Amino acid sequence: MIIKKEFDSGLAKLPSWFKQEIPDMNKVRIMKVFFREKRLHTVCESANCPNMGACWKEGVATFMILGGTCTRACRFCAVPAGRPDLIDNQEPQKVALAVKQLGLRYVVVTSVARDDIQNQGALEFANTIRAIRHLTPQVKIEVLIPDFSAKEESLNILSEAAPDVISHNIETVRRLAPYIRPQALHDRSLEVLRRFRELNANVFIKSSLMVGIGESDKEIIEVMGELRETGCQILTIGQYLAPTRGKRHLPVERFLSPEEFEYYRQKGLEMGFVYVESGPLVRSSYIAEQGYQAAFKNVETIHRKSAMRQGV
Repeated sequence: MIIKKEFDSGLAKLPSWFKQEIPDMNKVRIMKVFFREKRLHTVCESANCPNMGACWKEGVATFMILGGTCTRACRFCAVPAGRPDLIDNQEPQKVALAVKQLGLRYVVVTSVARDDIQNQGALEFANTIRAIRHLTPQVKIEVLIPDFSAKEESLNILSEAAPDVISHNIETVRRLAPYIRPQALHDRSLEVLRRFRELNANVFIKSSLMVGIGESDKEIIEVMGELRETGCQILTIGQYLAPTRGKRHLPVERFLSPEEFEYYRQKGLEMGFVYVESGPLVRSSYIAEQGYQAAFKNVETIHRKSAMRQGV
């Protein structure tokens, strides 16, 4: 069956390639009850992710720590902005227990931006990683972080917790960044990725780019090149969909075709990314486990070929 629901994209109608199977609404309800009972937030709900039904059908979700209100007001994001919530010191243990109860093999943890606290949430990320590892040491952990204002102390705190993947989204091209992310800096995001690459030799560094907001093809290729220069290894590229039609959120300028997304995927691989997921419905944490596994295998293949060339 095909779902006919149209996301509020800022345009009258979505192209045909956005159609998805109707999700298991019983499973969705079960997951919603589970997270409400645990008093946990998910970015799936907060960001109005179009893949929520598909992911929740598999019992997969992206945990969002540090409350549900962000201190920044990016013009693409559905997460509410305003006065942040009080920090729940028991949240790391709650997330860890939920990971165990859901039987997850791979978990993604993200957060709202918390410019109001000293380490901007790095310590809470680290505590969550350690709590998950204590209960389920076999689980792979990906963190999707804000920029922490590139504070060295915060970057070190997170690095010492040693997640398997550190992701920070560049979101858009250089020209549009000041307009789309007014409280962030394009070069600061690049520097954060660069520093994490230097601090974490055995960790995958990941970023994400959304398209369809008015950027050119040349600008997309340029920002992909900037990401590679930082040492970023995993890249996801997806279509921007406006969360609302209000003044806060930008409208969609155009919908890219599946063929265009495939072109960017191929270009990314040519640039040296070890894994690129590119498509209309792709989001930074979408099928993250498969991306990690594919990247790991690709790195092993690269190392094996290198050793063969050197006669080792």
